[in-house]
Amino acid sequence: MAKHTHNFVETFNGFWGYGMDRQSDENMVQVCLQKFSDDKLMSIMLKRMTDEDLSDMFEIISRLLKKHLSEPEYHRLFLKDED
Repeated sequence: MAKHTHNFVETFNGFWGYGMDRQSDENMVQVCLQKFSDDKLMSIMLKRMTDEDLSDMFEIISRLLKKHLSEPEYHRLFLKDED
């Protein structure tokens, strides 16, 4: 059974835009992140990203995870630890 899901982008049919209100902003960020992480897109993007791009992306993701998740949440939700 797959551990990761990207269902939101497959079913979302709301407003596609940013800056209107908090809920629309959250929806748009989720859609963009799920579309961005698509395996086919990533196979192209990662090859074209500079070392600085890769470092920036990793730093942003790491910073947000540390800021918004407790250590148990990080292990359960991000790492998908079974324990």
